[in-house]
Amino acid sequence: MGHLLLEGGAEFGGQMSGPDLRAIELAGGFDAPICIIPAAAAPDRNHKRAGGSGVRWFKSLGARDVESVDIIDRATANDPAFSASIRTSKLIYLLGGFPRHLGETLANSRAWQAALEAWEEGAVIAGSSAGAMVLCEHYYDPYEKKLLRGLNLVPNACVLPHHNSAGKTWAKQLAALLPNSLLIGIDEGTGMINSADGGWVVSGAGEVTLYRNGGQIEVHARGDDFVL
Repeated sequence: MGHLLLEGGAEFGGQMSGPDLRAIELAGGFDAPICIIPAAAAPDRNHKRAGGSGVRWFKSLGARDVESVDIIDRATANDPAFSASIRTSKLIYLLGGFPRHLGETLANSRAWQAALEAWEEGAVIAGSSAGAMVLCEHYYDPYEKKLLRGLNLVPNACVLPHHNSAGKTWAKQLAALLPNSLLIGIDEGTGMINSADGGWVVSGAGEVTLYRNGGQIEVHARGDDFVL
């Protein structure tokens, strides 16, 4: 099984070099194939620009084999050629944008099955903001103010991205809606990466805040190890 990287937003910038370089390392190094999925940016027709930004960012870190795969809706998520690109990738990156569109595009799709197969063989799956949200069992769509079921790679959890700004304002409401689940607040410019022993490590500029059932709050800074 591979690794997961959850990021709080403001991807493809200098503060994200720490977690993204770690993801490249875990994926096998600078020659490892990296695939960016820009679907979350498709509703406002920003996917080409956002995907291109991701390619330039990872190449600026030293990665040599980076592509943005044009998965933007259900039809493209079931395109065999795109799924083949994902299947051979060692780092699969879901960028931010509209979480419901991303979640519904990938759920039960050929592309997501390819991502899971790659992950089971050691690939890294990473997500920033909306990308991190849909990787959990639950995610909140702030545009429609609905709680939805995610792709469930992180069971019984819900990510609050941009936690140092807007995300923390969701905590009280989501704690009431998910009283038995873990809320994970991730600051912008910050990531959390799981390790082989089942723990997680904070990387990047900010903090990760855990809201456990019963009202317990934990705050973890860069370099901290913790368990969910």
